[in-house]
Amino acid sequence: MKKEDKALLIDSFVETLKNYPHFYVVDVTALNSQTTSDLRRECFKNEIKLMVVKNKLFIKALAQVGEEMDAFVPALKQNTAIMFCNTANKPARLIKKFAKNNGGMPALKAAYAEEGIYVGAEHLETLCALKSKNELIADVVAALESPIMNIINALENREESAAAAE
Repeated sequence: MKKEDKALLIDSFVETLKNYPHFYVVDVTALNSQTTSDLRRECFKNEIKLMVVKNKLFIKALAQVGEEMDAFVPALKQNTAIMFCNTANKPARLIKKFAKNNGGMPALKAAYAEEGIYVGAEHLETLCALKSKNELIADVVAALESPIMNIINALENREESAAAAE
């Protein structure tokens, strides 16, 4: 591959890293072409961008993004695919579901989700349990709304029992 082509690929990776707030590094080595195609379809349905990358080029792209990304270098060995997404837990849930039916593949190597770095497959359950920003906001709104709804219900019940007593 020519040096210019490599530079274009690195720039493409950097741009993609900037466009997506979360990414997962996965091992897809043992997947055959049909299973890989199925994985790509599932990724598309879940709004996840799946890219197979050359490790050295992706390491160079990570270096351009920031120093904290050096934690991913040990995970970038052998065949690697990257899942880019806007919702932190979608790829984790997809990996868990898909791996259950396909002999443990794809396997999580590392992830950057909700501004945290997770290296190792043991973090898959943690990543599945992550809540997105919108889910957290909904939880806070529900928590704030609950006492108000209790007061309204109590007042309505009081009015109904007062009307029934008359």
